[in-house]
Amino acid sequence: VQLQASGGGLVQAGESLKLSCVASRSLLPVAAMAWCRQAPGKQRELVARWLSGGSTIYAGPVKGRFTISGDDAKSAVYLRMNSLKSEDTAVYYCNLHTHSREYWGQGTQVTVSS
Repeated sequence: VQLQASGGGLVQAGESLKLSCVASRSLLPVAAMAWCRQAPGKQRELVARWLSGGSTIYAGPVKGRFTISGDDAKSAVYLRMNSLKSEDTAVYYCNLHTHSREYWGQGTQVTVSS
């Protein structure tokens, strides 16, 4: 099973992007899905998490700017990123948990120029 992430790119500060991540086959039941990011020289960090049932959790630096949504029937997770800042520049990875396994996508680069 592969998670295919897409939607990254080069944008200017203040602009928006939407990331998508879809599994190559259904992974029901989905327990949780998330987006993490890793900037050069830094550790991978959680950006946002979507829990089965629809509740969400956001890291402090993105709260109010990013919105995570999930479609567990499609085993897909999305990240809408508004008001992007240069410090959001990173490789973004999607993550999916079933009750028995964890899956990671290949990463998509987001670069925000100031």
